[in-house]
Amino acid sequence: MSTKPVRVRFAPSPTGSMHVGGVRTALYNYLFAKHHCGQFILRVEDTDVARSTESAQLEQLEDLKWLGLQWDEGPDVGGPNAPYQQSKRLDDYKKIAMKLVDEGKAYYCFLTDEQMEAQRLDAEKNNTPYQVISPHRELSLDEAKKRIANGELATIRFKVPDGKEQYTFEDAVRSEITLPSHMVGDFVIMRSDGMPVYNFCCVIDDHAMEISHVFRGEEHLPNTLRQLMLYEALGWEPPIFGHLSIILDEAKKKLSKRHDAASCADLKKAGYVPEAILNYLALLGWSHPRGEEILTLSDMIETFSIDRVHASAAVFDIAKLRWLNGQHVRHMDEKTLWQLCEPLLSEDKSLHFPNDPDWYKRVMPAVLSEFYTINDGVDFIKKWFDVSHFHIEKESQDVLSLEHASDVIRLWLEELPSDNYLDDEKYQQLVKQIKDKVKVKGKALFAPLRVAMIGTPDGPDLTLLIHALPIAVLKERAQQCLEHAESH
Repeated sequence: MSTKPVRVRFAPSPTGSMHVGGVRTALYNYLFAKHHCGQFILRVEDTDVARSTESAQLEQLEDLKWLGLQWDEGPDVGGPNAPYQQSKRLDDYKKIAMKLVDEGKAYYCFLTDEQMEAQRLDAEKNNTPYQVISPHRELSLDEAKKRIANGELATIRFKVPDGKEQYTFEDAVRSEITLPSHMVGDFVIMRSDGMPVYNFCCVIDDHAMEISHVFRGEEHLPNTLRQLMLYEALGWEPPIFGHLSIILDEAKKKLSKRHDAASCADLKKAGYVPEAILNYLALLGWSHPRGEEILTLSDMIETFSIDRVHASAAVFDIAKLRWLNGQHVRHMDEKTLWQLCEPLLSEDKSLHFPNDPDWYKRVMPAVLSEFYTINDGVDFIKKWFDVSHFHIEKESQDVLSLEHASDVIRLWLEELPSDNYLDDEKYQQLVKQIKDKVKVKGKALFAPLRVAMIGTPDGPDLTLLIHALPIAVLKERAQQCLEHAESH
């Protein structure tokens, strides 16, 4: 563990929606920082001008806020190391690039795209690894500047040190890692249009922002080699690195951006709640010290440690996420849960529910057992409690065909009181009355009653349904069931 104050960063590139892999990376950084009373920094890496958009940046920031991962420093809240957007730090990158050029640790390269493509094809033909070999490596700085003055375009390439065969570092997730220097050739740090490249910006920003630990996906391991070379050339101490496992889909392939649950936006649209998403992603590569599975954000902050993060690939299991979501939803208070459902219900203007501001207190207990996602609950509320529409499901016909089913529903209809809602005492009296008069019990009694209430033989307990449906609606539905039974 570093003796420096803990300062970690999440640095998304605003080129699209927030992938779940990015969310997990942000979460692990956040948990590590908060567990160690450190700082969580958000930095936008937007030097890919062609692909970066302001709308994508806003969407990503909103996703993180929705999830509850609030940063201590960042583009919208500021901080001592502002600006936190790479496109606004270009002068710093140019200054340090020129320092490396002046020291002979980097050089101007005039290779064209066509020349590099010819090198790639030649390597392919000879079945050898492709690395750019620049004929300008030893070109004098004066000559390079003359060519630039004459209008030639040049990138700036870092000069990979000769004579050093490998770089070794202690990875916080994977233990000691050794990367051979020949994995990379001289690499570009500044493009010919003056824009810096990722690895160069990353090193400069992490140093300037005093980042103590860098936790990121394992696909960044080749970048780590380049960055260690840059740290060495600049005489700076590198942070502690930790490379997280990739996330696989159900087919054990890397989770594609086209997967139905690949982005935070996809999960939000599907009705998953932030608490469950964070809980699930935390367990997708980390294990709780006591093996617990249903966790709040504060639980995770308290128990998170990077040494319990696994290096092996994790498989995204939508069924497990769905189960966890159901657990979190059922622990919400009724008002909070209703506030998540109500906007979705309001979108459908054809729906009508009882005109009662406290109706949610009646309906939420009735549908709670059916909730896995918010969308599930909304669908059941629409299906069962829209007072302007009642549909008798096809599978209800078997119930309505049972001996005495019509008698049960008829007596139910006749004996319902004229109050607004049934209370438990009156309901129990009415059920006993039907049971005694019709001489039925169990399924023969309760299945017809449930069909008469919600049009299907399967669903919530009847003692919950009676509180959610006004008696006027119960009577209207019972009458429709009788007519349906008699017509079949």
